Formats: sequence, C-alpha cells, structure tokens
Amino acid sequence: MECLIRADMEDLWERTQRPELHQRWDLRFTEIDYLPRADDGPQYFRYAFRLLPGLLITGTGVTAGERHDTGGRTSALRFSSGHPLSLMRSGSGYWRYVPTSDGVRFITRYGYRPGWGRAVDLVFRPLIGWATAWSFDRLRLWLGTGQTPERSLWQALGEVCVRTLATAVAITTTPTAVACLVGAAAILLPPLPSTPAARRCLRRPPDRLALKAPLTHLEMP
Repeated sequence: MECLIRADMEDLWERTQRPELHQRWDLRFTEIDYLPRADDGPQYFRYAFRLLPGLLITGTGVTAGERHDTGGRTSALRFSSGHPLSLMRSGSGYWRYVPTSDGVRFITRYGYRPGWGRAVDLVFRPLIGWATAWSFDRLRLWLGTGQTPERSLWQALGEVCVRTLATAVAITTTPTAVACLVGAAAILLPPLPSTPAARRCLRRPPDRLALKAPLTHLEMP
C-alpha cells in the first residue's frame, strides 16, 4: 500500500514515529506508549485499541528505524497480543519513506497471524486494509493542508451522515428509480477533497523497491 505525501521527510518521520502524534491519525491504534530504551537497542512499545468504553485490546511490540544512503528511511516492527478479543495474534510490517521530487512515497507492507481463525479473518482483513489506507490519507491531509486528524474524522462522519440522510429521504419521498440513483450516487461519488478516502492510496506498490522487505531484524520481548 502506498500514498504520496507532499511534505518534508523530517515532518513525516516525526508524525509517524512520535507515539502521541502517530495515535492521532492511525485508526488502528487508540494508545501507543514507548517503553524505556537502551542506548543501542530497539524501541519496545505497548499499544491499545479501544473497542468499547472501558474495553481496551492491548499488545506489545518492538520497532527500529534505519536511514538509507539514498535519503530514504525504513521503520520496521513486530507485534503480538495475548488479549482474547484481539483479531491479530502476532505480526510484522514496515514503513518505507522514499523521497521524490513531489514529496515522499509512504509505503507499507504487513502480515499477521489471525486471532480468531480464517473465517473471521475473511471479513477483518479487508477492514484493516481499508483502515490503513484511510489513515494514510488522513495523515496526507494533515501534512499537506494542515487539517488536523480530529477535524478529518468529524468531517468524514458528517459526510457519511449527509449521504445516508439523502438516501433515506429519496427512498421515502421519490420514485424507486430516483431513489436508486440517489443511493448509487451516495455510494459511488468520491468524497470531498478535504475528506480522507482509502481509495486515494495505491493498494499494490508497483515496483521492487516497495516490495523488498527491510533488512532490520527484530525480536519480540
């Protein structure tokens, strides 16, 4: 998966590597906390996703970053969760930061072991892919336009409500053919340029650089 972010490399690195900034734009995490780190060791962390008020799905992970002679960077991680409700038991992945004349190609690949079996994962895997792409676009808007992640979320929710309301009104007040057209438009019309959209991210990186796994080797605590 890939998104072109028109921003400075340092700014992108900061908003993806500082936990208090990362958790603001990434739908996959509610909380991220770094643990004490040795001077020459990798960075361990705890993460959590709030499923319901008072119910957190927690896990631990380890991450490390490296710089490349080309000016790019890579951040790799491993994670695991023993929480009974976790749909990802363990996994790994990486982010690549590839400088271009237009900004930074922000690329990710990841894999995980399902926590609830293959049947549930058939539904969950597309959802986590959508959440990743949507979050990348929210990050792109934050860096490219200054629109905060919080505002992006409320705007997205508002747009969904408007589309849903328009469809409901059409169904109850117009002929079936018109209602079908309104419903199709509500589903198919692209979001506003200032509303995050998963469809703006490339789902399959097109070149070997994006597909090549990083050389960073990490061990879980």
